[in-house]
Amino acid sequence: MTALTAPTRPAEGASLRPLPWRRMVWVSWRHHRIALGGVAVFLGALAVWLWIAGLQLHHAYVAAAACHPSNSAACQNLIINFQSTNVILKGGFVLQPVPALIGAFVGAPMLARELETGTFRYAWTQGFGRWRWTLAKLVLIGVAVAGVAGAFSVLFSWYYQPYLATGNGTVFSSPSPLSPGLFDLRGVAFAAWTLAAFAMGALAGMLVRRVVPAIVATLAAYAGLALLAGNVLRQHYLTPLVAKGSNLPGSAWVMSGWWTKGGKFAFGGRPPISLLQRLCPASFVTGPGGGIGIKGGAGAPTTCLVQHGYTQWSDYQPASHFWPFQWIEGGGLLALSVLLIAVTVWLVRRRVA
Repeated sequence: MTALTAPTRPAEGASLRPLPWRRMVWVSWRHHRIALGGVAVFLGALAVWLWIAGLQLHHAYVAAAACHPSNSAACQNLIINFQSTNVILKGGFVLQPVPALIGAFVGAPMLARELETGTFRYAWTQGFGRWRWTLAKLVLIGVAVAGVAGAFSVLFSWYYQPYLATGNGTVFSSPSPLSPGLFDLRGVAFAAWTLAAFAMGALAGMLVRRVVPAIVATLAAYAGLALLAGNVLRQHYLTPLVAKGSNLPGSAWVMSGWWTKGGKFAFGGRPPISLLQRLCPASFVTGPGGGIGIKGGAGAPTTCLVQHGYTQWSDYQPASHFWPFQWIEGGGLLALSVLLIAVTVWLVRRRVA
C-alpha cells in the first residue's frame, strides 16, 4: 500500500480532535470586521461630539457656579446660559436608540445572513462544529460590543457630571439620575442593554432567517422591553419612600402623588380644577390676554389646600438608589442575554440541518 492509497479514516478507537476555541477569534474578526468597524466609527463620532459638547458644558457650569452673589443679574445670566447649553442632550433621549441600532445591525445579520444566503451549509459543517461555531461568535462579538458600549457610557457619565452636581443644594435645577432616558445610558446599564439588544438580534436572525425582517423584529423587541423596564419594572426594583408635603429630596424620582383629608384618601395626582376653583379662587389670576394663570408662593393652590385640611403625599425613589438599580437592571439584562444566546445555540444545534 502506497502513501497515495493509504486510508484516510482514523485508526480504530481514535477520534478527531475538535479545533481549538482560540482559532475562532480570528474567524470572528474576519467575518464581522466591517460590522465591528462600523460600530467603532459610529460610537467614535458620537464620542467626539460628546467630548466637544461636554467641554462647553463643563466650562459653562464652572463659570455659573463660581459667580457670587448667585441672585445677581450677571450670575442669573450665567445660570441661564448653563441650563441652555446643549439642552438637546439634557434628557439623554437622543442616545436611547444606540443599543437598539447595534443589536439590529450587528446581532441580527450574524446568523440571518448565513441562513438567507445558504452559506451555513459550508460554514457549519467544518471541523469546529456548528454549535461551537455559533457559541464562539456570539460570545466574542457580544463581549466586544458590550465593552465598547461600556467605555462610551463612561464618557457620557463625564458629560453629565455638571447636571448631576447641581442637585447638591445649589441654585441650579437638576434631573434625577434615575429618570427614564438618562438612567440606562450610565453605569453598567448601557453595556447591559447593548448586550441584550445584540442577543435579541441574534435570536431574531435565527428565527426569522432573513436579514431585513430580523432587523425590524430586533428593533420592535428592544423598544417593547425598554418601555416595559422604564415605565413599569424599574420603579419597583426597591420599595419607594414616602414623603409628606412638597419638600422632596433633591434629584428624587417621584413615582406618584396623592392627597388625603382627615386621614382618608381624597384624590390622586394633581388637584381637580373644580375643587381649586371652589376652595381657592384667589389662587387664580387673569393674564393680559384673558388667559388664566395660577399664583405661586403664599397664594399657590397647594398652600390653599393645606389650609383647608388637605395633606399632600408622594412616593419616590431617592438618588442614592442609583447603583442598586444599576446592578439589579444590569444583572437582569445579563441573565436575559445569556438565556437568549443559549436558546439561539440550541436552535442552531437542533433545527438547522
